[in-house]
Amino acid sequence: MLLPAALFAALAAAFYWGLMNSDDRLPSALIGRAVPEFDLPPIEGRDDGLSSADLQGEVSIVNVWASWCVPCRVEMPLLVELAAQGTVPIHGINYKDAPDAALAFLDETGDPYTRIGADRSGRASIDWGVYGLPETFVIDAQGRIAYKHVGPFDRRSLEQDILPVVRRLQSEGEA
Repeated sequence: MLLPAALFAALAAAFYWGLMNSDDRLPSALIGRAVPEFDLPPIEGRDDGLSSADLQGEVSIVNVWASWCVPCRVEMPLLVELAAQGTVPIHGINYKDAPDAALAFLDETGDPYTRIGADRSGRASIDWGVYGLPETFVIDAQGRIAYKHVGPFDRRSLEQDILPVVRRLQSEGEA
């Protein structure tokens, strides 16, 4: 009678420890590699699409998002704030979204993006290794992926994880 209760307690403790002591950062095989070759048209109603050639020559952030993505809405105020500061260009890949829904989302939440590519099929995002939205990448001036953040970021992860990579890459480019 005590054996099942003891096994349950041990299993529950192991699961609890795993949940509370995990590292949320997920590795990416693309870190240090060139961004995948892609050329996405703009969202209908916008002027500039996004291609791999646009990610050369300066440190930038690429954010993969969609209007139907609730977590994307959570991080959007921080993206808008970051864009207003002018610290780093922010580009977007709009994933499997209707153009009118994407534009309405940007009208409602603010538009932090310098350029947005419409990935209607999802193929480009798959090439980037995206498996859930939102995902945010820091790209170095040579067009290589330097950092990947999976899920919505908050102020802490922006200031402690993402922006230090941006600043380091920017200072390396100035040296």
